[in-house]
Amino acid sequence: MTALAIDGGTPVRATMLPYGRQSIDAEDIAVVVEALQSDWLTTGPRVVDFEKAFAALVGAEHAVAVSNGTAALHAAMFALGVGPGDEVIVPSMTFAASANCVVYQGGTPVFADVQRDTLLLDLQSAESKVTFRTKAIIAVDYAGHPCDYDALRALAARHGLKLVADACHALGGRYKEHTVGALAELSAFSLHPVKHVTTGEGGVVTTGDRELSQRMRLFRNHGITSDHRQREKRKSWFYEMIELGYNYRLTDIQCALGLSQLLKFDKWISRRREIARRYDEAFAGLLAFTPLAVRADVSHAYHLYVVKLNLQNLSADRETFFRALRAEGIGVNVHYIPVHLHPFYRRTYGTSPGLCPVAEEAYRAIISLPIFPAMLDADVQDVITACLKVADAYSL
Repeated sequence: MTALAIDGGTPVRATMLPYGRQSIDAEDIAVVVEALQSDWLTTGPRVVDFEKAFAALVGAEHAVAVSNGTAALHAAMFALGVGPGDEVIVPSMTFAASANCVVYQGGTPVFADVQRDTLLLDLQSAESKVTFRTKAIIAVDYAGHPCDYDALRALAARHGLKLVADACHALGGRYKEHTVGALAELSAFSLHPVKHVTTGEGGVVTTGDRELSQRMRLFRNHGITSDHRQREKRKSWFYEMIELGYNYRLTDIQCALGLSQLLKFDKWISRRREIARRYDEAFAGLLAFTPLAVRADVSHAYHLYVVKLNLQNLSADRETFFRALRAEGIGVNVHYIPVHLHPFYRRTYGTSPGLCPVAEEAYRAIISLPIFPAMLDADVQDVITACLKVADAYSL
């Protein structure tokens, strides 16, 4: 047996391969420079162009660009009128922002459990959390796997709830014949560097509801009725603040980058799926760990490739397995600590272990493997080699 790097053996890689990374080329740089040399650095024409291109990509009528994915979720909560006394159901297996956006509006996030095989929102758990205070459900397309939106819409209709898709992992995904971004009343996306396309930091909310889109445009601009470019067109200085909003604007510089990135999206999503296919083939039937399940009626976007350790078959816990892979030069990560276990939520809302047992059990066993379009075939093979090496060393 080859000695593990963590035990003094030779690592599979000499340099660390990150779990995710942006792709920036000369075309991206050129359009950013062009934007920097233009008259509009923010609230200019590139923002409108980017919103139109993004809406077209996901098949939505409206897209509202904001400063990051968290701002996108916050804008969605504002648009729906979430406020004090309202509850919003959120899966616990997600990034904290999925719940924080409810808190920002004075509402209360109510944590539901997830399915064992996909880590998507468990609909029975979600329905059991509905009360007369429940206003909305946030469905998280975890790792890039679209949720069961037919069932979610039926659940929402039964109880008169709004449905929001946290699609920050799922740009390019499809549910049945429908594109992620046009499956819920509001869909929030992230444009962080490790996501499918990037604007550095950035976010987008898509919707088919014009009124909701107008409320979010107001919200991202301090609650003010017009921005500088609109006033310039009218040759007017006058504006009014009619709501309490935030400065959540995305700049023309960032939107120039986003427009350039969108042109390469198709080949990038294809590459993510190709890497995932190679992992699936390499790890099929492995006793040490199991990739998350993928439903037959979806097209996965693969922001993340998550495996679940079968700890009953291993002599190591997740932390040891994680450190062993890092020692081999594989920059694995963990997504996520269940949100209800974070100190803020335990202190403020009284959440505790046992609230979402499936999410808690999964957290102790999950690892995210590297997956991003710029990975070479040799990089993919390094991940496979390292995973099999560590799995063999710790298998019972």
